[in-house]
Amino acid sequence: MKLCYYTMARGDASFIHQHAVDAFAAQRADEQTKPIKLTFALVGLYLHIEKQFSGKKGSAGPYEPREQKRPWPVFPLPRDRGAIKVADVLAAPAGHERDEVIDAWCSSVWHAFRESHQLVADLLRERGIV
Repeated sequence: MKLCYYTMARGDASFIHQHAVDAFAAQRADEQTKPIKLTFALVGLYLHIEKQFSGKKGSAGPYEPREQKRPWPVFPLPRDRGAIKVADVLAAPAGHERDEVIDAWCSSVWHAFRESHQLVADLLRERGIV
């Protein structure tokens, strides 16, 4: 909760809150997580890490008009979800240093899902997002 308050209060144009939400959702996903939640988290991480989108630009996610509704993909859950955890982010001094750790956290989680990278890229390409 403390991280959420921090990122929302930043008020920066990049909307770092979205990056933290995506990293947290992907890192904490389990077999009970709805496919749409993990899809949006991985899409957000992809757009941030691979395409350097801001959190505001990347928060649109894989929008799909109702008439083209298809099931969301099911991504394999890696055992290791990245070395950086929420506690590591909160241990960094607030401000630029903590924001850098949030970026490193996103990279760490995205790398952990490396087996899903192509599936995420294909999904976005197929839906005309990137």
